[in-house]
Amino acid sequence: MNSTPAGSVPPRPALARWLERPWFLALWCVLAAFGAYACMYGFRKPFTAGTYADTQYGLQLKGWLVTAQVLGYTISKFIGIKVIAEMTPARRANALLGLVAVAQGALLLFAFVPAPYNAACLFLNGLPLGLVFGLVLGFLEGRRMTELFVAGLCASFILADGVTKTVGAALLRSGVPEPWMPFSAGLVFAAPLVCFVWMLRHIPAPSQLDVAARSERTAMSARDRLAMIKRHGVGLLMILLAYLLITVLRSFRADFAPEIWAGLGLGKQPAVFTYSEMWVALGVVASSGLLVLVKDNRRAFLFALGLSTAALGMAALALALQRAGSLPPFTFMVLLGLGMYVPYVAVHTTVFERLVALTRERANIGFLMYLADAVGYLGYAAVMLARSAQPRHENFLALFLSVSTWLVAGAMGAMAVAGVLYAWRTRRNSSITRL
Repeated sequence: MNSTPAGSVPPRPALARWLERPWFLALWCVLAAFGAYACMYGFRKPFTAGTYADTQYGLQLKGWLVTAQVLGYTISKFIGIKVIAEMTPARRANALLGLVAVAQGALLLFAFVPAPYNAACLFLNGLPLGLVFGLVLGFLEGRRMTELFVAGLCASFILADGVTKTVGAALLRSGVPEPWMPFSAGLVFAAPLVCFVWMLRHIPAPSQLDVAARSERTAMSARDRLAMIKRHGVGLLMILLAYLLITVLRSFRADFAPEIWAGLGLGKQPAVFTYSEMWVALGVVASSGLLVLVKDNRRAFLFALGLSTAALGMAALALALQRAGSLPPFTFMVLLGLGMYVPYVAVHTTVFERLVALTRERANIGFLMYLADAVGYLGYAAVMLARSAQPRHENFLALFLSVSTWLVAGAMGAMAVAGVLYAWRTRRNSSITRL
């Protein structure tokens, strides 16, 4: 029997009342997004802590394993251009858990399938995981505090990259066989993932004030997507080019961290993966999250592009000092990580968010992020395929420094061009709905 008097408003759940408080909502969203995406990394990255000796065919097995997963991840980004852009809020949480379950099943197959054929299992692992970011992002966009929320989300893939490698390395040291280590690591993160997805599910929709400040976010048809690309032309192309180069550098640094740290002389300290990325995450979250204080969408958008260019300049300086032998290894990896992740995260937290808010487009940032990620991971997949086909490089650190220098220089130039172009187009007013 219903005890609520006729005509009265039924009491709201306690959690819903707490989520109406801005400070609690911010804490809830950051924790939920950070935790959910960090746990996803537990199904994707721990395998890179292994060495995977060459097969009898003379192939560089680890290179092929990384490449296979990146190919699956890349294809999922192209799929996500449509799927994420058209995803409705009610389907996000169940889709997220289902995709991760498929990825864990692929890791179970990886333990049974012999090398080098088990590379196909990592392809199947990467295919569903590439859609997870867009699902989590959909819970956070279009709000006055979106930068803060997404900064927490992005901190997860900075810090989780090192943490999950540490977990993988610890499992190997405890005696878990290399083929079983990725699946075992996934089991470690399964229960926490379910809890964090439950938190995501309870995030309320954007308020009327959020919509007024940042525009309403809607599902996008194919016509909407094509129209937006045409309207933004060269400016969007430059951002995508910079993002492509940064993605290649980020993935190269992340997937071959053991080899890079070994070249720097710190390869026998597994915890260094986590410590270095912890400092990077703190710096990136601080620089990106503070942009929530800039209320004007044009100023925030242009400042994010300028900050990205400056950070890439810092990365270029760190590379030059390292090649000259003037920078300690740990400091070098932290500075390079900051210089690389500040623009990478700025695109996630501010550049696309404020671009949509500024133009009032019928759009969502999930579409723009998957457009950027599709291009970025396609470039990285091409690099990995080319590298896997080449003989093993005797000095991996020298190769990494050389490639990184070119990538940073190109990304810095493209980001600077995008900043100048958008500043010129918006010099008379703060709206660029029609370019």
